[in-house]
Amino acid sequence: MKSMKIAVFSDTHGSSRGMINAVAEYMPDQIIHLGDGMRDTDELEDNFPEIPICRVPGNCDRDFESDDDYKVVRLGPVKAFITHGHRYRVRGGKLDVLLYAAQCCDCQIAMFGHTHRAVFDQIGGMFVLNPGSSGSGADRSWAKLEISPDGEISCEICSI
Repeated sequence: MKSMKIAVFSDTHGSSRGMINAVAEYMPDQIIHLGDGMRDTDELEDNFPEIPICRVPGNCDRDFESDDDYKVVRLGPVKAFITHGHRYRVRGGKLDVLLYAAQCCDCQIAMFGHTHRAVFDQIGGMFVLNPGSSGSGADRSWAKLEISPDGEISCEICSI
């Protein structure tokens, strides 16, 4: 069995070209968008209809405010907590509320956006991933996430 490849994006803010190029190169098994540009994933659906997309709204996704602010998704043998992060007070770099929510959902990885700063780390046994800003700014980035069949998690933050 092969590892599951996931492309993770956030904060595209109206710019989908970088996502499209990244997905065309990586050809993941799953795409995740962590908000602030949910509508930008429409072009991904058009270009890559065979790749499932999971998305959550951010604070700038006004048309999607009624959507859940988080989801729990299964990525192979791993459960992931995905959210934009604005309702979990991630802006100041304190991740305790986010980590607690992910632990309560029995997840092994917590993914968030909002801060526009990429990070992949392990805190108290929980993997934490923010792909950074995938749409605007000088340091645009996204994440190549891989989950092995036995649940091993690896990640690379990539420039757009």
